[in-house]
Amino acid sequence: MDRYDGFREFVHARQQSLMRTAYLLTGDTHLAEDLLQSVLTKVAGHWPKLLRQGSPEAYTRRALINQHISWRRRTRRELPSAHPPERGHSHDDSTVDRIVLRQALMRLTPRQRAVIVLRFYEDRSERETAELLNCSLGTVKSQTHHALGRLRVLAPELAHLLVDAEPQEVNR
Repeated sequence: MDRYDGFREFVHARQQSLMRTAYLLTGDTHLAEDLLQSVLTKVAGHWPKLLRQGSPEAYTRRALINQHISWRRRTRRELPSAHPPERGHSHDDSTVDRIVLRQALMRLTPRQRAVIVLRFYEDRSERETAELLNCSLGTVKSQTHHALGRLRVLAPELAHLLVDAEPQEVNR
């Protein structure tokens, strides 16, 4: 039996979803690829243990978030400009909205960005988000609230996207 039995299949099945999460965290395709590669290298080293525990995807997503936060702390890179691109005739409104939203996301704290990505892009529940981020349910709720408020300030032109952004959980 190979030490990496199932790892290749896991990567093949979840690569696009994990890459999307990495991209939403970093805002850059090349950084997202580097982040995912770095995390998958670590996951491969822990693969037999992760299989026994039955949580390779949760571990991988948590590792993506933790690695991204670690990189941000080390580099303290300059954030993208808050100024939205000028509206030209070559882009439709949805394209401009995506660009503005991505720039606004990059101006959130790493924890706030992680909460927004998990809650709204990955469509995770508050409880799942708390488990992935290894924090309390209350922290997820407050970080979501603060992040959405900050997005409304950073990108008021996206108010139409953020109107019903705070979903209500059935089991509070």
